[in-house]
Amino acid sequence: MNACIRAVVRTGIFRGLEVYGINRGYEGMIEGDIKQMNSHSVSNIIQRGGTILKSARSSEFRTPEGRKKAYESLKALGIEGLIAIGGDGTFTGAKIFYEEYGIPTVGCPGTIDNDIYGTDFTIGFDTAVNTALAAIDKIRDTAAAHDRIFFVEVMGRDAGFIAVECGIGGGAEFVMVPETKTDLDAVVNTLKSHREFRSSSIIVVAEGDELGNANEIMAMVKTKVDNPAKDFKVTTLGHIQRGGAPTARDRVLGSRCGMGAVDGLIAGKAGCMSGVINNEIVYTTFADCIGKSKPIHPDHLALIEILNI
Repeated sequence: MNACIRAVVRTGIFRGLEVYGINRGYEGMIEGDIKQMNSHSVSNIIQRGGTILKSARSSEFRTPEGRKKAYESLKALGIEGLIAIGGDGTFTGAKIFYEEYGIPTVGCPGTIDNDIYGTDFTIGFDTAVNTALAAIDKIRDTAAAHDRIFFVEVMGRDAGFIAVECGIGGGAEFVMVPETKTDLDAVVNTLKSHREFRSSSIIVVAEGDELGNANEIMAMVKTKVDNPAKDFKVTTLGHIQRGGAPTARDRVLGSRCGMGAVDGLIAGKAGCMSGVINNEIVYTTFADCIGKSKPIHPDHLALIEILNI
């Protein structure tokens, strides 16, 4: 998200605007934790993970009283437009705030899950996939050396984009995602068919799979495998996927979305998100971003089955 912040600040200054940074999201907006930013404010941040403006959940912003305080903080500084970086929760708050107070707001898609409608990719997704994939490559080494079956759990409570890309890129034998029903017997049959000519297997599990987490699924599979002595292991990658230096693709995507958000505000756009589809900046209403689902491409699901026979 730092690449996006940097692009917003420098595009705004380039276009002759004053730019302010709000620390800790809506909570900071309520408390008036707002500072003017210049070009130097965003120097040497594009390679850093996370966000220099920090992030925080705000239960108070969910109330009319909290949003009124936030509006008064903005009004006191003469702020005329907002750019919000985040996902469903951020955009839901932005949509309500815009409808109540009319401050033009444009969003930028910031979530590792890649589940926001209106953009091909979200800021942070590519970095998360590459971080998880590097871990899976290392797990494959020990799995092969010790003849083990590994269940690797990646993030994806409601969407399996990370799991699918890691499964394809990591050569997983099976991938489990929330979007499709997991056939446990198919998993067992895959492991049995591979046992004769493969010394190890990797199964990637999105945390939101309907059968449960990786530990629960491993226990179910283990009872169905002929050889109970087979060495099964679980690795939960967790929040390691949310940090680290961003990839080039994420830096460019964040920069483009940030510039698009500023230019969108100048052009009179509001209540929408700046995203990239087919390499073009597009604007999608918050209502669609929140209300419409983004499916995994069926070709990706087919690739997993085809490439790992």
